[in-house]
Amino acid sequence: MRKATLYTTLTAALLGASSIVANAETLRFAAQGDVASFDPYVIDETFSSGFLGNVYEGLVRRANDLSIQPALAESWEMVEPTRWRFHLRKGVKFHDGSPFTADDVLFSADRVRSGGSDLKNRLAPDTKVVKVDDYTVDFITATPNPIIHYQWGNWYMMSKAWAEKHNDAGPQKAGGDKEAYTTLNENGTGPFTLKSREPGIKTTLVANADWWGAATREDNVTEVVFTPIPNSATRVAAMLSGQLDVIFPVPVQDIERIKANPGTQMIVGPELRTIYIFMDQFRDELLYSNVKGKNPLKDHRVREALYRAIDIETLKKKVMRDMSTPSALMVAPGINGASDDFKRIPYDVEKAKALLEEAGYPDGFEIGLDCPNDRYVNDEAICIAVSNMLSKVGIKVKVNAQTKSKFFQKVFAPNLDFSLGLVGSTPPSFDSWAPINSLHECPRVTPESAVWADGEREKVSNGKSNYGGYCNPEVDKLAGQILAETDQEKRNALIKQVWTITTGDIAYLPLHQQWLAWGVRDGVEVKQRADDVFDWRYVKITK
Repeated sequence: MRKATLYTTLTAALLGASSIVANAETLRFAAQGDVASFDPYVIDETFSSGFLGNVYEGLVRRANDLSIQPALAESWEMVEPTRWRFHLRKGVKFHDGSPFTADDVLFSADRVRSGGSDLKNRLAPDTKVVKVDDYTVDFITATPNPIIHYQWGNWYMMSKAWAEKHNDAGPQKAGGDKEAYTTLNENGTGPFTLKSREPGIKTTLVANADWWGAATREDNVTEVVFTPIPNSATRVAAMLSGQLDVIFPVPVQDIERIKANPGTQMIVGPELRTIYIFMDQFRDELLYSNVKGKNPLKDHRVREALYRAIDIETLKKKVMRDMSTPSALMVAPGINGASDDFKRIPYDVEKAKALLEEAGYPDGFEIGLDCPNDRYVNDEAICIAVSNMLSKVGIKVKVNAQTKSKFFQKVFAPNLDFSLGLVGSTPPSFDSWAPINSLHECPRVTPESAVWADGEREKVSNGKSNYGGYCNPEVDKLAGQILAETDQEKRNALIKQVWTITTGDIAYLPLHQQWLAWGVRDGVEVKQRADDVFDWRYVKITK
């Protein structure tokens, strides 16, 4: 009954979207999950932040080829090795008509580093943000930082006056006693404004006629109707029946159907996102295991056994249908610092069994694996396949797959309720320092953390997404050197040192880079970005 109700709701939403959309300037699209929140600092998730990038804007933005472009900052320069100066664009207005000024940058800098923000690593806690005048802002770093703005493509500016008017208490995740105003409302400066929001059902936006970049926009979209459709079959059926202009992701088994269908086509290409499994390496006893009194994942031999038990080529061919690129690193080709010198540890069931026996688990053990079922390409199917592979070496895996909102809340900080988890990551800077900093530096926050001084927890950014608790002090030391090094050759050599250490430690179990698969109606032109961001500025509807 519950599933039938869901399908009825989705069908009604799609039919409603079709009935109100009669002209060719309306973009109707669907994805497998909804926007997590309209607060751009609540979660560092590609779909949500990419969606909001059509509403909010940062000082810089990424072009379709992922190069950095000026946005709310017209230009910038390094005044001193530790001082960057950004010159703000004049005449920009928020959607409520108020002007964008340096005060909003200072407010956004404080807010993105506040306790509830998931984007703390966009700006180091010791970076000083100084207002020079209403349209000039300096960023003063403790040490030289040649890539300070590389991570700012999805650090969006928020209105100080608007936030204060609505009693903003900073970024707040869903599920609190009182829903924050910023969760369902927006006041960006971008090319689209929010018209209506029905979480889980439909979100409608309209073009911002007063957008500062209106004269240069390449699209002809006047309205966007977005429908989250978690069920892949329903999503594909809506595409094939002409109810939608764009859907993603298209399940690999349905790609040929969309290609063969009159009036629809596929856009397929490699993505920069790396899919991987993270492991609880900080607890003394796992939450979801029959091993009591110790944590087998702290043992390198056990982590290597898990790695060797995963048949990555079968995963690629059977589950991903050749729509993935197996990876030995936690970054994709195309990310600065990636190298072909690193190779995956070979698949070897017998070696995995021997390692488990050597570690004291000749009969294996039981463990839980948390996964989303509506976030990545074939995410639940990957987890089931991995669990079957691990069973061949005696590790019995219980898969817990659920919608991404519940998954993120369960496994991410502060709950960290997992033993194994599957997730994907694309460095916002397209540079290795970002995943080194957020995934590999020693984490500062775990459920077992010591008591913190007031306000100290809010300043944490290192190890922000290192939920498994991997920690090697040498990595932390090298990460600091990477951030400050201005010589590119020396910098890349330091990055290689880190990847040598972390792959040797088996900090994570990297799987692959998934491929993008978008279904598009004929008469709709879109540009697919390798970071899986859907930028409506490039959409043209011709029929």
